[in-house]
Amino acid sequence: MTAPARCVLHVDMDAFFASIEQLDRPELRGKPVLVGHAGPRGVVAAASYEARKFGCHSAQPMAVALRMCPRAVVVPGRGRRYQEVSQRVFSIFRDFSPLVEPISLDEAFLDLTGTRELFGDPVEAAEAIRRRIREETGLTASVGVAPNKFLAKLGSDENKPDGITVVTDHEIENWLPTLSIRKMWGVGKATEAKLTSAGVRTIGDLARLGETGLAPILGREAGRFARLARGLDDRAVTPRREPKSVGHERTFEVDLPTPEDVRRILLGLVEKTARRLRAAGMRSRGLTLKIRFGNYETITRSRTFRDATDATDELWREAKAGFDAWADASFRPVRLIGVSAGHLERADAQLGLFPDARRERSSAVDRATDAIVAKFGSGAIRRGS
Repeated sequence: MTAPARCVLHVDMDAFFASIEQLDRPELRGKPVLVGHAGPRGVVAAASYEARKFGCHSAQPMAVALRMCPRAVVVPGRGRRYQEVSQRVFSIFRDFSPLVEPISLDEAFLDLTGTRELFGDPVEAAEAIRRRIREETGLTASVGVAPNKFLAKLGSDENKPDGITVVTDHEIENWLPTLSIRKMWGVGKATEAKLTSAGVRTIGDLARLGETGLAPILGREAGRFARLARGLDDRAVTPRREPKSVGHERTFEVDLPTPEDVRRILLGLVEKTARRLRAAGMRSRGLTLKIRFGNYETITRSRTFRDATDATDELWREAKAGFDAWADASFRPVRLIGVSAGHLERADAQLGLFPDARRERSSAVDRATDAIVAKFGSGAIRRGS
């Protein structure tokens, strides 16, 4: 097949976390593997293809997955190992194009439109990328080759695992209309229910209704859906996207019964969040707490502050104040606590005219703790609550 004039790839690693576990532990190969925590509140982070045959999938409660596949082997996640392999994979991507847009650790868009003279036909380049991933990591990837991001993403899902799909004009005319509306970006359960009630079940149905027919159902989003349904997507592959927020959260096996218990965990989450801000060269002007109870009810509490910061002490002061204001008024045992730093800006976006001695001391402490954590791990040092 001939690649389109504008050529976008979506490369998606196959069952990434689970495949790494099977790669590193040969005794797991060919067996159903679930990555995650086996406790009563554990969630599946990844499922091998052997486990997916039983209906297991990521974001599923681990207890449900184990009922569907009692023989599954549950292994804990290893974030550092996954990041290490991800970096190797993305290094391969960047050998083929400077236009690489990460989506997550295990998937990215690449624009190969201007690389024909270097690597030949983009379809051949896509095969070369898959071959190098297999040779250099021992893992497989699925690739969609298309004229835009929407179609490339659909293509990579079409022949999993270890497949390649080239979306040409023929596929846009004959294959795209047959796909379920669930394949559309932005179609969640609520939108799917609205569309289904209106008799819309395929992307072809969307295209036939057009923007005018979809407007009563989808409102302002009708135009976007109508364009995608015809295979039109003019979004560029953006090599670097600034994060909108940085944060961490933690779910507990047993609801934490006292504010003191929660504060200790919250402090650790704030420390991790502040370290990530500093590592990314970002500062935050706002902070949001996420609190979930045993019945899955979730509330949030947000605070904004005048000066952007990446200082652990300052972020902890704001997080603690927000938490205490809620806990003093209406504390209930907590199932999950999370913290997210938002309203981000580059750390060098504005510098104070006069140095602040207190901030200088806080920054020195942060630099020292960051260096210790980098050398000895996150458990080597932490602030006392």
